[in-house]
Amino acid sequence: MRAPRRRLLVVCEGRVTEPAYLDGFRRAARNTSVEVKSIGLGRDPLRVVQEAKARRREAEQQGRRDDDHSPPYDETWCVFDRDAHSRFDVACGMARDNGLMLAASDPCFELWLLLHFRDCHGRRERGEVQRLLREASGSTGKSIRFEMYAHRYVRARDRARQLETAAEHDGEPMRNPTTGFYRLTDSIARKGE
Repeated sequence: MRAPRRRLLVVCEGRVTEPAYLDGFRRAARNTSVEVKSIGLGRDPLRVVQEAKARRREAEQQGRRDDDHSPPYDETWCVFDRDAHSRFDVACGMARDNGLMLAASDPCFELWLLLHFRDCHGRRERGEVQRLLREASGSTGKSIRFEMYAHRYVRARDRARQLETAAEHDGEPMRNPTTGFYRLTDSIARKGE
């Protein structure tokens, strides 16, 4: 008997870039044991968490109406940046308190994309990360072609882990620069349970 597919709900701060990367990654991972629904919200981190909670709750209510008592999503993810958002820490706490998974980046999601091409140590501002990404990738806009990143994924994941490990070792989790986006991609790629 075939195991049921894991279902992931991913609510993103960005409307275009993050969902486009996730869609490309999902296709490239060729993991038929997972289903990913990503939503590009275009709102601040707190709104992303509120939307993720609301979508999960609506899916649970629909399941009860359909007499299906299994959880609608195995994992619910929130993807957002620190940027200059004043409610970043509040959003992180709310996500954790509600059992939501975090794929937060400091200073911005483009850090994750940059890690596909090069290391990035030391505090960076959003504009600097975006400039370094443009230089490394040759890209000029918000839209991305996942194929440009696909063969560099493993190195980006390793670099992101190293940044996160160093930050935690120094007692500064989620500091600039770090990104937890690799945990989301690891979950998408994970076969069977």
